[in-house]
Amino acid sequence: MRKMFLFTDHTIQSVFCCCCCCAVQKRAMRTKINVDPDTDLKTQYSASQSEDSYAPTWKCKRKKKLHVKNKPLPPLPAEAFEDYTKKLKVIALYDFFARGPSDLTLKQSEEYIILEQYDPHWWKARDQYGNEGLIPSNYVTENTKSNLETYEWYCKNINRSQAELLLRQKSKEGSFVVRDSSQQGILTLSVYSRSKGSHGGDIRHYQIKKNHLKQYYVAEKYLFSSIPELIQYHQHNAAGLITRLRHPVRSIRCSSPATAGFSYEEWELNPSELTFIKELGRGQFGIVHLGKWKATIKVAIKKINEGAMSEDDFMEEAKLMMKLSHPKLVQLYGVCTRQKPLYVVTEFLENGCLLNYLRQWRGKLSRDMLLGMCLDVCEGMEYLERNNFIHRDLAARNCLVNAEHTVKVSDFGMARYVIDDEYVSSSGAKFPIKWSSPEVFHFKKYSSKSDIWSFGEWVRLMCDKLFPQNY
Repeated sequence: MRKMFLFTDHTIQSVFCCCCCCAVQKRAMRTKINVDPDTDLKTQYSASQSEDSYAPTWKCKRKKKLHVKNKPLPPLPAEAFEDYTKKLKVIALYDFFARGPSDLTLKQSEEYIILEQYDPHWWKARDQYGNEGLIPSNYVTENTKSNLETYEWYCKNINRSQAELLLRQKSKEGSFVVRDSSQQGILTLSVYSRSKGSHGGDIRHYQIKKNHLKQYYVAEKYLFSSIPELIQYHQHNAAGLITRLRHPVRSIRCSSPATAGFSYEEWELNPSELTFIKELGRGQFGIVHLGKWKATIKVAIKKINEGAMSEDDFMEEAKLMMKLSHPKLVQLYGVCTRQKPLYVVTEFLENGCLLNYLRQWRGKLSRDMLLGMCLDVCEGMEYLERNNFIHRDLAARNCLVNAEHTVKVSDFGMARYVIDDEYVSSSGAKFPIKWSSPEVFHFKKYSSKSDIWSFGEWVRLMCDKLFPQNY
C-alpha cells in the first residue's frame, strides 16, 4: 500500500540582541505531513543548519573592537604635554582690566599661571577658568609663602615718613605696615596707637631682627621661623609692642603702577582715543595737558609745537623712553606720530613738578621726607646707569611727584644710550650750567659720573632749602 506525505521547507532567521553584541542565525526547517486518509494526521518537524547561515555578528564586532583598541591614538596637541606644576605661579597685586582682545583681566589676590614671558614687562598668563592673555608683569608677584609681597600688610617701596603718613590717614588703633628699612636687608614694623597723652596718635617703629638660628623677632622672648608667623602672632598678642596689630595698611596699593605701554608693543596711539581735560603747563617744546585715554586712564599729554622740535629728535626721545620702565621713572604710554601735531602720552602724577611741590611745602617737609625723595631719585638714576643711559639734565624741574609723594625722574630729551659710559656732545650744544660737572664745562664729556655730580648738587640745594627760580 502506498503512503502519501506532504513536505514543506522553510527558513527561520533568529536574531539575538543585547547591549554589547548581536547574533544572527539561520536554520532550515522541514515539515513532514502524513496525508494518508487511512491514518491519523501526523506532523513531524526537522531542522538543520542552513548552508548560507552567517557567522554571529558579535564575533565580527568584537574583533573589530579589539582591532580599534590596538590602533594607536592620534597625537595630542603640544600643550597637552605641558606640566603646569612646573610653571611659574603668581598672585595679582592689583586689579587690571583688559585693554584689548589680547589682554587678560587680573583680579587682586587671585592666582595665575605664567605660560610665556614675552619680555620683562608683558607676560602671557592663564586664569583659573582657562582664559589666556597678556598681563603686565609689575602687577603680579610669585605666589610663595616666603614672598612678603603676597601679604596685604607689606609695602615695599615706602620710607619712614611715607609709612607714618599712611598710618595717620588710617588713624585706627593697631594700624600697622611692614616696610623695607633704610638698612639694607632689614625690615621695619610700623605701628599706630591712639595714646592718651599724645595728640594725633603715637607711631612706633620696630626693627624685625634675626638671630643666629635664623629666627625672627621683635621682642627676644618670642621667636618665629618666618615673618608671616611673627605678624600672625602679634595680631593676637601685643607681646612687647605698643598695641597688638589690628588693621593692615594697604592703601599704598590703591594706586596701581604704570604699565610699559597700554599693551604689548603697542606704542602708536590713535589721537581720537585721547580726551583733553585741562592745561597743566607750558614749556620750550609745547603744552602739557591732563587727559584721559579711552575715557578710563588719566594721562599727561605733551603736545609738541610745530617747529619746536624736529621729527627725528622727537622719535629718538620716544624710542629711548620705550626702553625704560622703572617705578621711579615717569612711564611712557605711547606716541601719536601719524598726523600733526605730535603727541607724547605719559603717566599722570597728581602732585606735579617737584620744584613747585618743594616751594609749596617749604619749611613743612620733615628730614625723613626729604631723604625719602632723595632715595627715590637715586633709585631711578641707578636704574638708568645699570642700563647704560645718561640723563644729562637732572634737576627738580625735571622730576614729578605722585599722590603717594613718591618722586619720579622725567624729561629724557637730553638722555643718551652709551656703550662705554661716555658721551661727548657736539660743540655749541646747550647744557644746564648750574648742575653740570667740570668735565662737561671743559670737554663736553658726559657719563654716569656727571649724572652723580648733578644729583649731588640737587641734594645739597634741596637739603639747604634753596630753590632758585631757575632751579
